[in-house]
Amino acid sequence: MGSASKQSSKQSGKPGPTDRRARIAELRAGEQRRDRRNKIIASVAAGVLVIGAIATGTWIVMDANQSKKKEQAAANADIPGVQTFGELSRTHVKDKVSYPMTPPVGGDHNAIWLDCMGHVYDQPVENERAVHSLEHGAVWVTYNGKATPDDIKTLSDKVKTTPYSLMSPYPDEKGAITLNAWSTQLIVDSASDPRVNQFFTKYVQGKQTQEPGASCTMGQM
Repeated sequence: MGSASKQSSKQSGKPGPTDRRARIAELRAGEQRRDRRNKIIASVAAGVLVIGAIATGTWIVMDANQSKKKEQAAANADIPGVQTFGELSRTHVKDKVSYPMTPPVGGDHNAIWLDCMGHVYDQPVENERAVHSLEHGAVWVTYNGKATPDDIKTLSDKVKTTPYSLMSPYPDEKGAITLNAWSTQLIVDSASDPRVNQFFTKYVQGKQTQEPGASCTMGQM
């Protein structure tokens, strides 16, 4: 009877208990292989991302260091044509001051400075207040009728995007464009002169600044 039943099961083609266990074991083994493969792929991908992040971070640090070195080199480099005036007085006064240079780049000055956080003035400003702004580390760009409209626009755009700078017309100056910092001056004929950018790099809050970090806002005309 039993013998006939086993023979009937084989002939019917239905899997027996042993076959089912083998099939389950095979499926589990396949799942484990897939899991191991996925873990390996994930590990490799994570490793690639980590290496990429490290490489990117290293490049950013190196690039930042290189940029800093370039800025330091530019700040220390001599600029042809720059004139300096030595030690200048810094007394606050209420009266007008007769300055030895035009525009003035230092000396006694008003107790209130001009706003110089990228301010472009379309009218001449008070010498005594502009000089105070120079004391705070600002670069003052001045120009007369020899400057072209393109020059004025280029310089205005430069000043508007540069904290600690200001710009105003100065009809009485000799050169078309004059760049002024404390005790420092440069005359150029055009805004395209490469020394303009060099002057900004070196003298905006540069070593000549008498009061580093002093405010360039809350001033007056």
